[in-house]
Amino acid sequence: MNDAGAELRWEREFRTSSAAQTQELARTLGASLRAGDLLLLTGELGAGKTTFTQGLGEGLGVRPGIISPTFVLVRIHPSLGSGPDLVHVDAYRLGSPAEIDDIDLENTMDTAVTVVEWGHGLVEHLSESRLEITLLRATGGGAGATGELVTDFSAEDDDEERTIRIAGYGPRWAAVPVTVP
Repeated sequence: MNDAGAELRWEREFRTSSAAQTQELARTLGASLRAGDLLLLTGELGAGKTTFTQGLGEGLGVRPGIISPTFVLVRIHPSLGSGPDLVHVDAYRLGSPAEIDDIDLENTMDTAVTVVEWGHGLVEHLSESRLEITLLRATGGGAGATGELVTDFSAEDDDEERTIRIAGYGPRWAAVPVTVP
């Protein structure tokens, strides 16, 4: 199903000042998710997409140890209880929806919560509903003062302020506002 044009149902914005606060926001959100939910995470390198996913995993009750799936594309984190698994995807190196289809996410969509980093424009066809989560660093991090790409983010970046925008699209999010502090 192609549903890139799903109707925006609501949008909220949050500010966090540390990695721990970002994870707490995501943990609370994770507790309200269910199998079949699709989340698209957008943000520059170092914005906190994997940190956010770690919090989601805690809220969902999946096995700890969430790390970026950059080199393997997909990591499945099994539930430790009766909740859904977490499928964590990094689509940074994928260039089309056809490449997404090649990794066969449809096989787990109904039984897991699927989180796709860098998925905007690539995965919307997987579900008629989705959450789009955009993480923005207060100081930016995509380019340094001279315009060069900054890739050596330090642990100090974890305590930078983040703006996190969460938008619900499609019928799943019509009457179910996200539950966050």
